[in-house]
Amino acid sequence: MQIQYWFELFGAAFFAISGALSATEKANIDWFGVTFIAFVTALGGGSLRDVLLGSYPIVWIKDVNFVYAILVGVIVARLFYNPLLQLRKTFFLFDTLGIALFTVVGTSKAISLGIGNINAAAMGMFTAVFGGVIRDILTNEIPIIFRKEIYATACFTGALTYVGLYHLNVDFNVNFAISGGVIILIRILAVVNNWQLPKFIRK
Repeated sequence: MQIQYWFELFGAAFFAISGALSATEKANIDWFGVTFIAFVTALGGGSLRDVLLGSYPIVWIKDVNFVYAILVGVIVARLFYNPLLQLRKTFFLFDTLGIALFTVVGTSKAISLGIGNINAAAMGMFTAVFGGVIRDILTNEIPIIFRKEIYATACFTGALTYVGLYHLNVDFNVNFAISGGVIILIRILAVVNNWQLPKFIRK
């Protein structure tokens, strides 16, 4: 399971970069403000998951390496700020990598705690998207899950893929790669082809 741990650290760093870039693009705030937004972006979803699952201590309180990963992400965002902002797909890139990693990690943790299949998939989705919701609210944006983009749906599909392969006794690392790849593929195709879910009420 060591690879899962490292992927979760990388996911935290990717989300921290996304949060830091989003914060600095929207407002001219200081290091503390940027770091705070990066922190809640990276760990908001995992914290919600652990609270809902009754898993204590919360992951970043138990392991300080998650805090270090966020700080590394913030520093990377600062050092390469201008090049990253010039790549308009940057937020999409780091968000996609982050949600892929966090969805599978969250689903796997829920299953390990004996949570049922659908609820485990939901926990994986919450792990991936809730930090981005907090980020968007703090930067005065409509949360991405309420926009037209296929985002949470991609996470839930990847989480269900992980659950299905888990019950087929597929090797963990292979399952991790396939399920994460499903999320990344859906996100890329959705953005490139402008895929959208049907509106609740068409006006």
